[in-house]
Amino acid sequence: MKRRPLPVAAALVATAALLLTACGSGDDKTSDNDKIAGADQGTKTPKESASPSGAPAGDKPDGVDVSLPEDMDLVFDWDQPKDKNEAAAMNDAANFVRAIYRGVNKRTANDAAVTAYSTGEGLHYAKTQINSRVDGGWTATGTRRHYQATTRSAPNGKSVEVAFCVDSSKFYGKEVKTEKVLKSKPSIADFDYFKIVMVKFPTGDGLWQASKVFVETKAEKCR
Repeated sequence: MKRRPLPVAAALVATAALLLTACGSGDDKTSDNDKIAGADQGTKTPKESASPSGAPAGDKPDGVDVSLPEDMDLVFDWDQPKDKNEAAAMNDAANFVRAIYRGVNKRTANDAAVTAYSTGEGLHYAKTQINSRVDGGWTATGTRRHYQATTRSAPNGKSVEVAFCVDSSKFYGKEVKTEKVLKSKPSIADFDYFKIVMVKFPTGDGLWQASKVFVETKAEKCR
């Protein structure tokens, strides 16, 4: 078995992705009637100070450690949008994903990276993902690929929807105690389509946080 079901997260995922209209490229214009869900979501203060996130992600892109072990490879195979805010939001959406798997590796949902890159329902989603793996006694290993990313800004400029495909066909669960890798045959279940609503942290210099997460599982369009 490669990945185990996460019952608590079910309320946030699956076909809920359809609640958001289709994303366009970073150059698309959004009308007042085409608002992003969660655009007015509040934010929480990160535990560590923030610095500009427009630069390429490193181990500490916002003064927060998002480094991962060598056997956990998260690949973000996408191009940067021309819009500065959308590029920063996309970078921090990637950091949000890194933060989740850093929490899984560190065996805690309270890692500074988790609270820096998520807020509201996004924070709940991250903690659910991490705690389910901690409680199950397993972590992850292999390569998880993220691709076909698009961005769309809300009219108020304070939120950006980042959508992308995920290929987990080479990304596996691993038992912490035995280090046994849990593999299964590749299938449509390895492909998901994410939509993450990123909100601009009001007092941070370029920091964006995940406020809502929608996931379409078994996404044929990503295969």
